[in-house]
Amino acid sequence: GDRTAIIYDSPVTDTKHKISYAELQTRVASLAGALRAKGVEKGDRVLIYMPMVPEAIEAMLACGRLGAIHSVVFGGFAANELAVRIDDAKPKAIIAASCGIEPNRVIHYKPLLDEAIELAAHKPDFCVIFQREQEVAKLIEGRDYSWHGFQFGVEPAECVPVAGNHPSYILYTSGTTGQPKGVIRHTAGQLVALDWTMKAIYNIDAGDVFWAASDVGWVVGHSYIAYGQLIHGATTIVFEGKPVGTPDAGTFWRIISEYGVKALFTAPTAFRAIKREDPNGELLKKYDLSKFETLFLAGERADPDTITWAQDQLGVPVIDHWWQTETGWAIAANPMGIEPLPVKLGSPSVAMPGYDVQILDEAGNEMPAGEMGAIAIKLPLPPGTLPTLWNAEERFISAYLETFPGYYETGDAGYKDEDGYLYIMARTDDVINVAGHRLSTGAMEEVLASHPDVAECAVIGVMDKLKGQLPLGFLCLNAGCERGHDDIVKDVVKLVREKIGPVAAFKLAVVVDRLPKTRSGKILRATMVKIADGQDFKVPATIDDPAILDEIRDALGALGYPGQS
Repeated sequence: GDRTAIIYDSPVTDTKHKISYAELQTRVASLAGALRAKGVEKGDRVLIYMPMVPEAIEAMLACGRLGAIHSVVFGGFAANELAVRIDDAKPKAIIAASCGIEPNRVIHYKPLLDEAIELAAHKPDFCVIFQREQEVAKLIEGRDYSWHGFQFGVEPAECVPVAGNHPSYILYTSGTTGQPKGVIRHTAGQLVALDWTMKAIYNIDAGDVFWAASDVGWVVGHSYIAYGQLIHGATTIVFEGKPVGTPDAGTFWRIISEYGVKALFTAPTAFRAIKREDPNGELLKKYDLSKFETLFLAGERADPDTITWAQDQLGVPVIDHWWQTETGWAIAANPMGIEPLPVKLGSPSVAMPGYDVQILDEAGNEMPAGEMGAIAIKLPLPPGTLPTLWNAEERFISAYLETFPGYYETGDAGYKDEDGYLYIMARTDDVINVAGHRLSTGAMEEVLASHPDVAECAVIGVMDKLKGQLPLGFLCLNAGCERGHDDIVKDVVKLVREKIGPVAAFKLAVVVDRLPKTRSGKILRATMVKIADGQDFKVPATIDDPAILDEIRDALGALGYPGQS
């Protein structure tokens, strides 16, 4: 009970504290008791709208203690998106914070929540507001309760037993079209799977510190900030900050050194940001990273350039692995706690136990090694993966099971080599068709990223009268790069011609300051395609900063896009 369960480190508020397992249990039982006293029962939904604070995890665990089903919505999501989720999950209660804190601004959660409840047809019975000292929100009498006041004098709750396949949570994943999909996770399957992965994949034992630098609003935060470490008796870190700018590109190293982190799990985009600010790793030299053993990457394709840089700087294995919101844990990985396999750059290694991964052609036939196709998983899926979507069984079938009968369709394209290593080349919609040749934008991005001046890049397919589609590259340059943009564009065009061939028809590239991304670091390629093709689009709710889209529009305009079709 004295072992540390949660380390809270918040450079944006200059706060640090640790919570032991015993203390966490007391807090969770108290919150659960207060929720139950207000009528929350097994099977009721509770929506959680909070930033990276330990209270967000306490709220998730309190729901679990009652058998209530939590649905965490990323803090600061727009009111309209929040309303859509309220109407889909129909929560009895909403637990929210008064605000979130970014490096240069406070995000007012409460007005967004009030507006969302107004927009939604479904109204929660009550809301619990965690008041942060940076901003005290106005409470609506009779509906809103303060976090501490609400728990005062309440009987703590014992654990409510549930069936193994009782839903533990609903997590909405933004579908590319309209309505978000509510992924369901079963209670027992998730805990069994996560506990297995902690040792088998991440080589973490009870008492070790495992840090997933993500957000509780995403699947990585559910699996590896909230649940995985705690079921395994390890220590988790709740980090409220950014890889750069809070205060500098050395923050990750400070945390690893200060808390003796054994393994870090983050998205490649974080390392690209650090590499761009501190290409020679000067800040790294200030810290003792002797306890640090492995860096795990996931969330988007890890380009070999970023992996090599991280490996050179840190001197530890850099392990790419691949999974989805839908699966909740790794489909393909390198099982560091069982037997580390040879690393192949650009591959998340091999399918994990329970996943029979196949590469299929459009007719659903299995493809030979080395040939690109749709990546699918033969049914049944292993424990801990999604059984269905919340209130949307038909959509579950049409989205995942219909294209290839007997398989779960991942929506990713790639190939397997002769050793069974998997290579994820693109989302199936990131495969472009240039004059009848199917080409992976991921492979082109890899070439662009290898240029010494390029910090980050993206390639999209734009409409072309002659060839159907043409690739177009966006380049972000390293800090302090002195060379002319035209020279760098000429370089990368030549590089793609050399490495992929004239067949790629790669002639268009433009330098931009930054790329549009979701808050979890995924590049919004589909939105960039729509801007280039002059199509109408909805600004994605998950976008980090909508102003970037105007910068992209200007950059495309300079290249003559959208053209007159």
